[in-house]
Amino acid sequence: MVSRRKRARGGGAVAELPAPGYEQLRDQRVRENLERMQKLGIIELSLKLKSIATTAPKRFPKSCFQKEPPNGSPADEPQRRSSRLKTLTPVSYAEIGPKSRRATSKSNEIHIKEGSQPEIYTEEDAKLLGDCESKWILGVDGYGQDGKRMYDAVNGESCHQCRQKTLGHHTHCSKCKLGQGQFCGDCLYTRYGENVMEVNLNPNWICPVCRGICNCSLCRQLKGWMPTGAIYRKAHNLGFKSVAHYLIQTRCNQTNRKGSTSEH
Repeated sequence: MVSRRKRARGGGAVAELPAPGYEQLRDQRVRENLERMQKLGIIELSLKLKSIATTAPKRFPKSCFQKEPPNGSPADEPQRRSSRLKTLTPVSYAEIGPKSRRATSKSNEIHIKEGSQPEIYTEEDAKLLGDCESKWILGVDGYGQDGKRMYDAVNGESCHQCRQKTLGHHTHCSKCKLGQGQFCGDCLYTRYGENVMEVNLNPNWICPVCRGICNCSLCRQLKGWMPTGAIYRKAHNLGFKSVAHYLIQTRCNQTNRKGSTSEH
């Protein structure tokens, strides 16, 4: 225990007195504070505030008691206090339905930069377009269970269109019998509208490069045309089977219209 010394009067012996404990100091401070409050005249005010704080009910936000709206629909919009905001159309954050999600005509517009040479097709080019009897499912063949494409530098085959050496089915041209005749299933379907499974059953199949309708970036640059980029989704939304069908059919129709107008 901490102690303090007190010297006796007349030079007597020093007496050891116990030091005041924590409780004694606390009580002393409480008494001193009460005396100060009485002198200032605020002790009665503090008692009133204390009673109000203990008796006043707790208020919670109104949203805490609102039940969740049925079927996950958004809750009713609260009333706006501002008279100016009352005239504005309220914003709805409800999920857009399938009909509203349909792409607009502007979002389906395709813009390909002009190259050094004009891109012109004829009816003979249109006859070289391929077709398929069954639909090809994208993102499955040559993909792993994690949904990612399987690349293999040893066992994979390089696709002429995407330049990726991947696993999965690839085409083989009966005419050139070269690597340029190899197309993966996804590229063959999206860029030319053909099914790789059906193509591999045809021993006389000729690749788009040998047919002269290849729309890969390298073949287009050799012809003086700019690359198309990823336009399959837009072309499909416009009603075309593939990118090749869009390029050839639209430009072939434009050429025919120009020729018919010039004849008159």
